Amino acid sequence: MRRLIDWLYRALQALITFLIAILIVPVTMQIVSRYTDLIPNYIWTEEMARFCLIWIIMLGASVAVRDGSHFDVDVLPHPKTPHGVALSRMVVHGVILLVALIFLAFGWRFAQFGYDQSSELTGINMVTIHIAFPFAALTWVVFTLEKFYDDIQLMKRPKVVYERG
Repeated sequence: MRRLIDWLYRALQALITFLIAILIVPVTMQIVSRYTDLIPNYIWTEEMARFCLIWIIMLGASVAVRDGSHFDVDVLPHPKTPHGVALSRMVVHGVILLVALIFLAFGWRFAQFGYDQSSELTGINMVTIHIAFPFAALTWVVFTLEKFYDDIQLMKRPKVVYERG
């Protein structure tokens, strides 16, 4: 299972890289058309840039949940024992899981709302953009459950897992 989650993580990173490369095209076209007369001022470039940015943000949040690099606020005391560390992590991961499940439920409704709409400029069905929200939430659930598993392993065998990091 860990291999599958690692593959998903690497695929998300590759997709973010691809989307950033795609994002460069419409933004560059906007800049060039604004300050020169080399190309016409295309309206669709703003919308395409916005859609890429939405996906980049949602996928980036997913990668950050897996990395543990999402910003957090230290409200819990720093535990001294491996059991305390595991318990503290479980509390944090439980809150992340709760937010992910709420995001999944409302994101799914948001995607359904986008199914009946299309973009005015490009004609793209809006579900292709709105589905980014429940997709990200689903990856948050997967990555958080993986972290819960690691926390449980830390509770069972504190010395081995705690030393490994």
